[in-house]
Amino acid sequence: MEIIHIVLGKANPERMNGVNKVVYQLATKQVNFGVKASVWGITKDKENNYGERNFETQLFLKQRNPFAISKELKQAILEKNDTAIFHLHGGWIPVYYSLAKLLDKHQIKFVLTPHGAYNIIAMKRSSWSKKFYFSLFEKKLLNRTSKIHCIGKSEVNGLMKIFENKKSILLPYGYENDKTVTIGNTANKNIVFGFIGRLDIYTKGLDTLINAFAKFKKNQPEAQLWIVGDSSEKILLEKKIKAKSLDKNIILYGSKFGAEKEGLLQKMDVFVHPSRNEGLPLSVIEAASFGKPCIVTDATNIGTQILNCQVGITIYSQSSTQLYEAMKKLFSVWKNPVEFKKMQENAIKMVEENYNWKKLITQFNTDLYTI
Repeated sequence: MEIIHIVLGKANPERMNGVNKVVYQLATKQVNFGVKASVWGITKDKENNYGERNFETQLFLKQRNPFAISKELKQAILEKNDTAIFHLHGGWIPVYYSLAKLLDKHQIKFVLTPHGAYNIIAMKRSSWSKKFYFSLFEKKLLNRTSKIHCIGKSEVNGLMKIFENKKSILLPYGYENDKTVTIGNTANKNIVFGFIGRLDIYTKGLDTLINAFAKFKKNQPEAQLWIVGDSSEKILLEKKIKAKSLDKNIILYGSKFGAEKEGLLQKMDVFVHPSRNEGLPLSVIEAASFGKPCIVTDATNIGTQILNCQVGITIYSQSSTQLYEAMKKLFSVWKNPVEFKKMQENAIKMVEENYNWKKLITQFNTDLYTI
C-alpha cells in the first residue's frame, strides 16, 4: 500500500515551514525503510525548485476558490482508487474539506495530521470564526478521516474539547541530523541565546523572551540574543527591542536557510523557545540535535523530554520572570565547561533516542496506517 502525503507546498526542507520540513523527512525516511511513499503538493506554481529526493513528488495548482480541487488532482486521486492511503497535513485548510468529501465518496482511506492546529491555545485565536467554520466544514472532515494523528498532548486535549473521538493517535515525528556535530568549548566570550522560527510574537512568546532578556542584560550587559526568522511582524518586534534599548544586544537576522542557518545555530549557546502554542517544534529538536541546551515552555510539548533527559529547563507559564530565572540557571551551567558539555551531550542523545525515525516509522505503520 502506498502512502501519499498531501501538503500545501512542495515539502521543501530549506525554504518551507515546519510542516513541509516534517513531511519531507517523513516521506524520505519511509522510503529508506521500505515504505512506498510520495508527496503531492498543492502549490501556487509547479516549478521544480526543491532539489533531488528519494520519493516521487507531484504538484497540483492551488485554485482561486480555496475549497476547489484542480481537475488534475481529482483525476490523480481517483486513479489510485484502493491502492493508497492518503495522509493530509495541516488543519483549517478549506481544500481539505473538499478532498475529504471526495475521498469518502469513493471509499478511499485517509488520515490527518493537524500539526498543532487543534491545541487549546490555537483554538482561542479567531475563536468565533473557527467555531463557525468548524460546524460547517472541519467537523465533517474529522468525521470522515480514519485516524487523527496528534503530535502533542496539548493537541489531544484541545481536539477532545471540540471533537470527542476514539481515533486520535498520539505519536511524535522523528528527526535525524545528517551533519557531523562536534561538541567543544564555546567560542563566545559572552553567552548567546538563540531563537529560530516564524516571527509570530504572540504564538512564539517573543514578547516574553524580550522582556526576560531585558532583565538578564541588567546583570550581563554583554549577553546577546540572536533571533532568526521573518514575518510581517518584524517591524513591530524591532520597535519592542528599541523601546527597551536592546538593539545592540538583540540581533534580528531575518530568514536564513541551509548552511547559513545551521552556522548561526551552531554558534548559539542556549536555544530558547517560549511558545504559547505548538504542535511539536522542529526548531527545538533540530537545535538539540546540534547539542544545544534548551529553555522551553510546557506548551511546546517537548518540555517533559527536556527535563527527563537533562537537556535544559522547562517553564510552566508564560512568565518573563520564570524565563529570566531559567536563563540565569543556564548561564551558570554555561560558565562550567564540564557541566555544560554534559548537557550538550544529553541534547544529542535525547534526539537520537526519542525521535528515532526507524522506531517511529514502525509505529506509523502499525498505529496510524492500519485502517
